[in-house]
Amino acid sequence: LGAELEGIDLTKPLSPIQADELRDALARFQVIFFRDQPISHDAHKDLGRLFGPLAIHSAVAGIDGHPEIVAIHADADSKYVAGEGWHSDLSADEAPPLGSILYLHTIPETGGDTMFSSMYKAYDALSDRMKAYLEGLEAVHDANPVYHALFKDYDKRYPVATHPVIRTHPVTGKKCIFVNSSYTTRIEGIPSEESDALLKFLFDHVKNPNFQVRFQWQPHSIAFWDNRAVQHLAVWDYFPEVRSGYRVTIAGDKPFSGTLQNRKLETVAATV
Repeated sequence: LGAELEGIDLTKPLSPIQADELRDALARFQVIFFRDQPISHDAHKDLGRLFGPLAIHSAVAGIDGHPEIVAIHADADSKYVAGEGWHSDLSADEAPPLGSILYLHTIPETGGDTMFSSMYKAYDALSDRMKAYLEGLEAVHDANPVYHALFKDYDKRYPVATHPVIRTHPVTGKKCIFVNSSYTTRIEGIPSEESDALLKFLFDHVKNPNFQVRFQWQPHSIAFWDNRAVQHLAVWDYFPEVRSGYRVTIAGDKPFSGTLQNRKLETVAATV
C-alpha cells in the first residue's frame, strides 16, 4: 500500500509507456505519490484523462473555467475541512469515481497529512464466516446527510445509491470492503439493529493502522488514489494554518461483486 514515484514529470505530456506504468503502479500500490510537481490546471486534467473521463463533483462546484477541478482549501476561517472522516469519494453516486488526484501547493508547517486504508487488507483480515455473511449484501450510500449538514440546503437532493458491501475491483479482481462511515447509512435486507451493529463493526475495522499508510505532504506534492480500493482521511491538525490545492476526479463504473470472469460474461451478454 502506497509508493512514492520518482523520475517522472507530470507537468508535461506523458508518453504511452509512462501512462501504462502509472496505471500498473496504481493497480499495484492503490495510492501513489509524487514530489516537486508544480502542475497547471490543464496538465492536472490531462493526467486524470489518461485514466478515463473526468467526473464533475455531484455536490461541490468546480473552480472558474475548470468545472472538473475542485479547490481543496483550509485556513483560519475554516469551520470544517473536506474529508475529515474516513470515506471513499462520492460513494453515493450511482457510479462512484475510479480515483482522485490531489495536488497541494501550500501546506502547513506541521501536520495536514492524509491517511489511506487498504480495503483489500481490511477484507482479507475478516474471518471466513464474516466474509461469507457479507457476500451478496448491499448497502445504501446517501450523500444527503453529509451535504445538508455542511451547506444547510435542506431542500436540495443529493445522490443516493445502493452498492455491494463487498465489491470486486474491476482491474485486479480482488475483493474489498465498500462501505464507509461518511456515506453508508444502512445494509439492505436485514433488521435495522443488525445493520447498525454490522456497519459499526466495519467502520471501526477499516481504521486498523495495520491497513494504513500516511502521507506527509510537501509543497507541490501529488497523491493519486484508487477510490475503489482505499478509503482516506484528511487530518485537520494544523488550524489556523493554510493547506491549499486542487483535485480532479476520474469517473468510475457501477460497483459489482463476484468474479471478473462473470462480469465479462454479463457484459458480453448485455451487448449481444
